Amino acid sequence: MSSVDKHAANMGVSPQAELARRLNLLLDVVVAERGQPITFREVQEKLADKGIKLSRARWFYMKDGTGRLVSDPALLSALCGIFDVDPAYLLDADSADLPQRIDSQLEFVKSLRAARVKTFAARTLGDVSPDTLRAITEYLNRDISRRPEGERAAVHSQTEPPESLERGE
Repeated sequence: MSSVDKHAANMGVSPQAELARRLNLLLDVVVAERGQPITFREVQEKLADKGIKLSRARWFYMKDGTGRLVSDPALLSALCGIFDVDPAYLLDADSADLPQRIDSQLEFVKSLRAARVKTFAARTLGDVSPDTLRAITEYLNRDISRRPEGERAAVHSQTEPPESLERGE
């Protein structure tokens, strides 16, 4: 059993899902740092410069956590190079600690997300008592910190409020 398989088994997720989670965290950090996502074409071109080919389908199932596990060390190392992280981040699933830069960026992204949601809620709700606003803020903070997909979702609506708030849910 590979280290990816062992770590995924310990986490209760497939190795593909663990790789996808880490890759998506890297993609989210790019959005936080430069304000826009990295495109498939950018990734593909940067890999091609290193002599590595990546199809759109393979990229999709790597990010989605579906399909077979991608364990090509050259590809994973090159991806880490693009995102400026230690290759062990994608190659060694036993390394549970996120590189410090990624961890701090994700915390920042989560804080930005929470602030956007709070601001949107305050504007939408209008004249709401401070106690009600405080209760909503506490709920949102708990919900964002409790949900693993909150990290990934944090950057997907940089300019738009969450759909559930738009619908009044």
